[in-house]
Amino acid sequence: MNIDFHYGVIYILARLAGFKLPEAETIAHACEYVDDSTVTGTLDFAGGQSFERFASAHEMFDHKNMVRDSDKRVWAPFHFLPACEGATFDEKCVCRPDSKPARIMVQEAILQRGSENALHRLGVTIHVYVDTWAHQGFTGTISKNNIVHGLHSEDHAPESLLKELRRKVYAASDLVESQLVDMISRLGHGAALHLPDLPWAKWGYTNGYDTTVQRDNLPQFLTAADMAFRAMKGFMSGNKEYADLEGLPSEVMTALEQIFRENQSEDPYERLEKLADYVGEGHIPGIKGDIPAYVAKGPGSWKYTATGIASHSDDGDRLPEWTATFEQSDYRKFHDAVKEHRTFVTGVLLPSHDVRLA
Repeated sequence: MNIDFHYGVIYILARLAGFKLPEAETIAHACEYVDDSTVTGTLDFAGGQSFERFASAHEMFDHKNMVRDSDKRVWAPFHFLPACEGATFDEKCVCRPDSKPARIMVQEAILQRGSENALHRLGVTIHVYVDTWAHQGFTGTISKNNIVHGLHSEDHAPESLLKELRRKVYAASDLVESQLVDMISRLGHGAALHLPDLPWAKWGYTNGYDTTVQRDNLPQFLTAADMAFRAMKGFMSGNKEYADLEGLPSEVMTALEQIFRENQSEDPYERLEKLADYVGEGHIPGIKGDIPAYVAKGPGSWKYTATGIASHSDDGDRLPEWTATFEQSDYRKFHDAVKEHRTFVTGVLLPSHDVRLA
């Protein structure tokens, strides 16, 4: 899923679930920031303090994606949660919608609702949860499940999309053809391009096991929205049996379905802007007003507000001054939430279902 869902739709669902505006913005921002937080390692401060960060994503053409350990440590726990179903390790690593591990993961976030970074943890969890619908059938490990043959779509030309993808890659890197194909085959749904993330797309392919897959994203995205809403209601009430709670009102589901059908720009930021227009015009029952702007990097971002670091190129060039404000910052709370999520998923949840990734 892209920013229109991870930020825009999640913000809407959080407001409808009863969160106040600043709380909903924090949840939605953390949900989207999972895709944008690509810097890992120790952040050193001028006074000697330090803080450990863990990247919850890599850029699509980051060389780290060629490393098996990096795949398992990032893509599996944050984007392709293993459903732990089947007999073999490869089968267990396949992501499935609303799997048993996914529900346990959500329940853990609800149980942690009293912590200081609980909203950030919820946002991270919701990101992984809704991605189980969009990323179903793929894995965060190197697998034949990620090989795509005969990619087709009712309203897209995959050949032209792949040509454009290659053009962008070659403009930014020195990868050769064989490296490019190898890399996108490793990246979960990379070989399926962005079709899994488009709310309206109908598409299909044959994977490396010669299994034919047909996908209709719209009902999957609507179900993901409904279950994310229930999860947030469960968090609000402290009820870990969130799946049994009442879902989205039918009129909201109808409105979301119409928006997903009509809002078909290939640019996710344009889709987010259009979604904000829908909300501002009162087209979604129960909510009206502006969707707060999302700033991933630079002035106005969580990182800049906490550290004064404007870009990745500045990271390490100038040691920021540590202040008590950093401890209360969204940036610090998000990274701690990421580390807590990863520790639980890779150290407790998956091993309890016979999957050890880190």
